[in-house]
Amino acid sequence: MVSLDKQHFEPRHNLPTPEPESPSLPRSRKPYRFSTLCATVENPNPGHKDQHGSSSVPIYQTATFKGVGGEYDYSRSGNPTRTHLEHHIAKISSAQHAFAVSSGMAALDVITRILKPGCHVIAGDDIYGGTNRLLTYLRTHMGVTVHHVDTTTPSTILPHLIPGKTAMVLLETPTNPLLKIVDIAGISSMVKEKCPDAVIVVDNTMMSPYLQRPLEHGADIVYDSATKYLSGHHDLMAGVITCNRDDLAKQMAFTINSVGNALTPFDSFLLLRGTKTLAIRMDRQQATAMLVAQMLQTLGFVVHYPGLPNHPGKEIHERIADGYGAVLSFETSDKELSERIVGATRLWGISVSFGAVNSLISMPCVMSHASIDPATRAERGLPEDLIRLCVGIEDPADLLDDLQHALLEAGAITVAANDFIRIPNAVSKAVEKLALGERRTQKEGETEDREWFVSAPGKVILFGEHAVVHGVTAVAASVDLRCYGLTSPRHDNRISVHLTNIDNFYHEWDLDALPWDSVVSVLPGEEHPETLDQRLVDAINTRVLSAENMPPKSYAAALAFLYLYMTLTRGETRPSFNITVRSTLPVGAGLGSSASFSACIATALLLLHRRVEIPPLPAPSRVPSDNDPGHLHISHQGRRAIPPTVAEEINRWAFVAEKVLHGNPSGVDNAIVVFGGALAYTKPGFARKGGMEKIHGFKSLKFLLIDSKVGRDTKKLVANVAMKKAEEPELVNAMFQAIQSICDEARRALDDPELTREELLSALSVCSALLATYSTACSLLNQALIEENHSYLASLGVSHDSLELIREKTASEPYRLSTKLTGAGGGGCAVTLVPDEFPTAKLRALNEDLRSEDFEPYLTSVGGSGLGILSPYNHESHARAQPDLYKGPISPPPTPADFSEAGSSAKRVREQFTEATIDELSQWAESQGMWLFV
Repeated sequence: MVSLDKQHFEPRHNLPTPEPESPSLPRSRKPYRFSTLCATVENPNPGHKDQHGSSSVPIYQTATFKGVGGEYDYSRSGNPTRTHLEHHIAKISSAQHAFAVSSGMAALDVITRILKPGCHVIAGDDIYGGTNRLLTYLRTHMGVTVHHVDTTTPSTILPHLIPGKTAMVLLETPTNPLLKIVDIAGISSMVKEKCPDAVIVVDNTMMSPYLQRPLEHGADIVYDSATKYLSGHHDLMAGVITCNRDDLAKQMAFTINSVGNALTPFDSFLLLRGTKTLAIRMDRQQATAMLVAQMLQTLGFVVHYPGLPNHPGKEIHERIADGYGAVLSFETSDKELSERIVGATRLWGISVSFGAVNSLISMPCVMSHASIDPATRAERGLPEDLIRLCVGIEDPADLLDDLQHALLEAGAITVAANDFIRIPNAVSKAVEKLALGERRTQKEGETEDREWFVSAPGKVILFGEHAVVHGVTAVAASVDLRCYGLTSPRHDNRISVHLTNIDNFYHEWDLDALPWDSVVSVLPGEEHPETLDQRLVDAINTRVLSAENMPPKSYAAALAFLYLYMTLTRGETRPSFNITVRSTLPVGAGLGSSASFSACIATALLLLHRRVEIPPLPAPSRVPSDNDPGHLHISHQGRRAIPPTVAEEINRWAFVAEKVLHGNPSGVDNAIVVFGGALAYTKPGFARKGGMEKIHGFKSLKFLLIDSKVGRDTKKLVANVAMKKAEEPELVNAMFQAIQSICDEARRALDDPELTREELLSALSVCSALLATYSTACSLLNQALIEENHSYLASLGVSHDSLELIREKTASEPYRLSTKLTGAGGGGCAVTLVPDEFPTAKLRALNEDLRSEDFEPYLTSVGGSGLGILSPYNHESHARAQPDLYKGPISPPPTPADFSEAGSSAKRVREQFTEATIDELSQWAESQGMWLFV
């Protein structure tokens, strides 16, 4: 066998710059430039010289070599063609060692075999899906702990740097497709200072060695998918690894030789040929990419490209890279428009890859990210309308011309004064006028006359209750039980509220009688201050409401509604309307009923005050029919989404309502009911970075939500935990840290969209070797996370006898399910994970056992849609044109001047809304037409 030490540990980049042939020459030759290094394939080892003087490295297409004691004996261990390639790759990568393997993922597999059970890995939270899959496998089967953080903010890495434990930091820059920038040099320096033994690994595929050489900035190992820019032609699969440390190179060489994933001779030849033109290809590609980015930005599109002056992280990128690359993306603000643009191109091939000589175009949310629901993509910051462009080597004029014609054909731009200009609003406004008829413009003092139907889901906090108030990350998810709000215009200068689930409370107020002298309005574009306006709260309490004569829950809901209504009001524009609220959620059980209510009233009030706008109508087409040869047709294929900016504004005001209701909320409840799905939420103001991050791969799970029907005082429970923390800081902080670890582990397992259901539960369990069945997996999940989380919450004093009884019931034979409190606890509600294969008869028996103790179980799924608004474009003409799509009383018509007028169609709609049973309510709401969801 060939000596691996000999083959792999001699420097690979030592092609010397030619020295003067005569001492009489006045100066030495200058070092070769990169393009020269690319085109010059040499190996200084005399044994590698071709006996025939071949200009191109021959393909040694052989599995074995004759002789004893020679450098080569078996191509798995070494092959002359591959040796030439590896030397060449090392030379252009500023590396001592290089290895060529069968793919980019094979390269990462070789690298991660350095890890040992018990060590920790830090990786980005927006990385390639294949990388995510491999890290999840290591976490699940190899006992490796993986921390996913926002590596674009280096400080997020610090809490996870543990000397002796942290073994690897995995980086990728720029990210794909939003081109986010990571500071390789800054992070490498920070990591080495605290954890000198940690290995810094960088995925350099997007840049290639030509534009970025991370080894020069502190990285220990760099790998590329050579299928992309290094090859440049998309005609082979390959991966390359480079490093400068002999110890790491020795380990990786051993792995490659052992598993046999080294690159084949023929593919080595093709890759070597491709690298010769790397510099010239990328020069052309990135020069054209800059022209494309500048053209799109000039037209007014939001463009993501590191070469543009306003790109976040541009300064960092310029410090560590030699160019901006050939990948960019842009937003059109309309998904359907983006689809038309992509379909109208001719030179730009529709594909999900990059790095080839041919230009490619794609829509990540329709193609590579289509399996992730729209709400999740929005929270990830990935716009539905995003278009990614991967620029090739075609003539720049042809590429620009083709893209301009696609924009023109799609209706994104027009020609004026012999130039292209963007028309962002003209098309949608014309369509709206065509579909709905001329609508009068709102004047000062004029109110919204349409009825609005809104809804928001409930939530469960799966992990991290109470601790989230003190900076611990909570994992929460929406449930398919919802709160609904229906607004109906009034024309009598009054507002009214009907809370059907809270003692059927109804009250109305004269607008002129409200304490307007105490209001400091928050104007459009401004944000509500961090603290409530106590002067306004006191004025509403003393002059409008009467806490002594109202049920506590009705009083709190009315206070929140009036506070938001008055704070949002500006000038004399005071909408007069009624809002009726119904819920399939048990109110006060800890399932986010207050947050769901807050989101509904915030949405309704923002719409009525014209603070937010919903997406424009899709483009129409003329479809001939027997009765109407050119009637209007609106395409409603797919679910239209509420824009992220609108959702964020609603969420901010829902949080204000939550403050009125709860005093010091964490913010997780309103966030999850607005954005839906599942997320990890960290309250701002603590050591960890505040904010929420979507759990992208969350799969819908069945839960039994059990309402104990025991009252609880959320404010008091939260205050008691804070008092306990003040009295016993070390004990409580230790429990908070333990809860944080539980949340981190749950989040890592849930955050992988590629995991199968069994793999997900395996990742969440303690001992994957014991996972013989799905039911066993669920049991381990409960024991590992749910039981442990509940035990800490009980130690904090926020459990209740009723919850402990529910836990005992569900844990007993024959159910063997584990349960924990959710929300604020203190009686409230319990949550139990139900396996898919759990027998229906057992579930029915469990429900009967729980009801016998006066508990109310709800079987629900977790992780669905967030905030919803019934589209006002559900017009009667649309219903007539598409009867199969619209079957209900679409958007309710305006209410007559007499709010109580009998027989009006609006009154009938309100009666249907208020009289439908709880079981019928969701189905009735869905039948009303097309809903727009976050």
